[in-house]
Amino acid sequence: MHVRINGGLLAGAERRTLSFLVARLPARVTPDHLTALALAAMGAAALALTAARESALAGWLFAACLALNWFGDSLDGTLARFRRIERPRYGYYIDHVVDLAGATLLLGGFAASGFMSPAIALTLLAAYLLAAAETYLATHATGTFRLSFAGFGPTELRIALAAGVLAGRTHLWTDLLGVHARVFDVAGAAGAVGLAAAFLVNTVHNGRMLSRREPARLAGSAR
Repeated sequence: MHVRINGGLLAGAERRTLSFLVARLPARVTPDHLTALALAAMGAAALALTAARESALAGWLFAACLALNWFGDSLDGTLARFRRIERPRYGYYIDHVVDLAGATLLLGGFAASGFMSPAIALTLLAAYLLAAAETYLATHATGTFRLSFAGFGPTELRIALAAGVLAGRTHLWTDLLGVHARVFDVAGAAGAVGLAAAFLVNTVHNGRMLSRREPARLAGSAR
């Protein structure tokens, strides 16, 4: 078992919304159904992205798919805890495998959409996978699972992506420091740097904390 910490800007409102929704789900809906919905919705979002530059409807479909992804991804564990049918190891494993697959689908959609260059999308995906791996290892080692960094978590990210795609049809390019670049390339590069920084900061923090918890008995002794 681990403690979940969500310091996102919308975390309080999200908790209240989830508490309202979870009590009203039909009995036939299971956590696995919601997890499958989250993955399917992210796949649909990636497909919608490929047409979103040319179609306003596809842009709104992308936003709707992200909302469905939030619904499934946020409620699967909430429902298990509400009904007291938790399977901690199974749920943790499946949930985060789906998260990794979803991120890969989403950034593949961005790479194919024209909103973001493939090189930036691949760099962002690599940074995400690096940060995610550190988070999952830290959860195992420290018993704490952090869902956000600097007030930004999955929910805030979905909202920013939806707003960016809807606006990007008419504001695809920007001039930054004399460089003409796609808005999403700038945002993707900034996101990759932020994820890399989070990886480094958290690695140092967690490494020091674990070292204090388990001090070496002898200088130079093996871990």
